[in-house]
Amino acid sequence: MSVLFSPFKLRGVTLPNRVVMAPMCQYSAGPDGLPTDWHRVHLGSRAVGGAALVISEATAVVPEGRISPRDTGLWSDAHVDAWRPITAFVASAGAVPAVQLAHAGRKGSTYWPWSTVRGGVPDDEGGWTPVGPETEPFLPSYRVPEALDQTGIARVVDAFVAGAARALDAGFQAVEVHAAHGYLLHEFLSPLTNHRTDGYGGDLAGRSRLVLEVTRAVRATVGDDVPVLVRISATDWVDGGWTVADSVLLAGELAAAGADLVDCSSGGGVPDAVVPTGPGYQVPLAARVRRESGVPTGAVGLITEPEHAEAIVANGDADLVLLGRELLRDPYWPRRAAVRLGATPSLPDQYLRAG
Repeated sequence: MSVLFSPFKLRGVTLPNRVVMAPMCQYSAGPDGLPTDWHRVHLGSRAVGGAALVISEATAVVPEGRISPRDTGLWSDAHVDAWRPITAFVASAGAVPAVQLAHAGRKGSTYWPWSTVRGGVPDDEGGWTPVGPETEPFLPSYRVPEALDQTGIARVVDAFVAGAARALDAGFQAVEVHAAHGYLLHEFLSPLTNHRTDGYGGDLAGRSRLVLEVTRAVRATVGDDVPVLVRISATDWVDGGWTVADSVLLAGELAAAGADLVDCSSGGGVPDAVVPTGPGYQVPLAARVRRESGVPTGAVGLITEPEHAEAIVANGDADLVLLGRELLRDPYWPRRAAVRLGATPSLPDQYLRAG
């Protein structure tokens, strides 16, 4: 029997299998961060394809929390209305719709990847002044951020709370807090990007304070039955940066704050990191965090073969397997994988003739 295609319970939600669609920015939002038909088809097709948990792209909790002007948001009732038909379709296809709540921090107000322009977006092209733990930009071509003061930090926490409440209203059944890839919460975590001397800097406890406040606040907002995941960069891949040992300690604190699972990605905090990419290169990060903290984890990163995904769960390296680019290539990967692993995929009635 396939372990990858066994159920997994998170709070009041039971996933039919362990395959998750990782959050991937589409840079296809309409005006003011509203999701579009692209998102309905993009997310909906992966639900039809058999992913158990479908996580939206990084969805900003405030306008200045977007990566680019083309990112989705969840800071108004208009966003709630735009997300509802998308989450309803994902759920109708048998998947659990989840949202990744995010704040881009100093990496905000930048162009989308296929733009012919690079660097910070000026105000007259829809840009804004980003914020961060301090005033150092990610790259010289990026816009200089404003350092958040105590009031600004409190507003960030409040924005995640409001975003979580709107997420439930919009039909999302799980929430992931984005604390990875050099965005705001990761910027506070990493000693490479946080040199503050107040209560949100200094030692590990100080640098972890914001993500723990956000996680506690989100948990209190969504209640006891809604799963809360946290995505972290489990290592910066840079000497003197955030380490896997730090992630083990943080995972325990996150669990105490109400997180149910730590989604272990890596890197993104500084531009000069050398990341040793290869098949499953981040799986050992998830395995160590799970083994040493006792907290459930998700593994992600160049996982493409069903047998590899099966082994990750069967060996206890992670509880969930998140697929990104592989699901862009093949939205029906979960159904094909189930057949290869000897499981029986459940097909929509409309597709039974292909079973």
